[in-house]
Amino acid sequence: MLAMADLPNWPLWRRSAEIAMRFTTDVRDALRPISRHLASGVGGIARAVKAGLAAQLDGGYQPDIGRQSLAEEVDAALELDNVSVAYGDRFALHAVTGRFAAASLTAIVGPNGAGKSTLLKALVGLLPLQSGKLLCPAIAQHRYAYLPQQAELNRDFPINVGELVALGGWRGFGAFRGPPEDLRSQVAAAVAAVGLARFLDRRIGELSPGELQRALFARLLLQDAAVILLDEPFTALDEDTTEDLLGIVKRWRDERRTVIAVLHDLDQVRKHFPATLLLARSVIAWGETDAVLIARNFAGLGKPFGSPRQDATGP
Repeated sequence: MLAMADLPNWPLWRRSAEIAMRFTTDVRDALRPISRHLASGVGGIARAVKAGLAAQLDGGYQPDIGRQSLAEEVDAALELDNVSVAYGDRFALHAVTGRFAAASLTAIVGPNGAGKSTLLKALVGLLPLQSGKLLCPAIAQHRYAYLPQQAELNRDFPINVGELVALGGWRGFGAFRGPPEDLRSQVAAAVAAVGLARFLDRRIGELSPGELQRALFARLLLQDAAVILLDEPFTALDEDTTEDLLGIVKRWRDERRTVIAVLHDLDQVRKHFPATLLLARSVIAWGETDAVLIARNFAGLGKPFGSPRQDATGP
């Protein structure tokens, strides 16, 4: 290879090189602000795409919601207008119209096949409507918690109590973010509140039905929901567990959350639930519990499923 000093016309070559270098520098300097602006724009687009993806996959993630009272955060009333749900050509619910008031505590009762569980699933969008409309700002903003029947849960899933309860904090971090620093203390407090402090590391498959239901209620505590839907939450539970969990339901009422529960024990409904919806695919009665659970409203519902008041037939 020839040395640069041996190249012909070296001064001209050097001047050309210097001109090229200065040109490159000038172009680079000129393009730098454009590049920064472009990078900022691309970065903004990337952040928007990521936020949109996160919103689709982590629909319940809403870090902007503060810790002020739920009544100030979101409207927790539920309005139903002529709601019908069908399985094939058979109506499970037909023309249901009514309103669950915000901060109310309502029991849904009725015979088997009355559409009680179907109504809860329709409220949270698990079942499509055949017709009618549902309006609930709290559910639209993912401020709800839904507890299905235990028979619908997979107890063989390899997860322990602490992990199950921690899932209740999903709204605070979602799939794309690390859990908050205080999640561990929140889980410990929720587990202690339901009497399962000693079971934090136990697999859910090793729990009794009552213990599992306590763990599920602990998860609900972390969800911090404005609307809470419970499908037969006290079925097959012992008396002590039922009383403890009813205490949590009372706590939710005191916090002015809207609670709706499918129940079978009418004495339990009378004692703890001020409002009741009597359902048999359509609305039989809906209002104050004492006015709903009367013998006249149960006429023609088939096999008895509870004990309506026999000393009144209503106005």
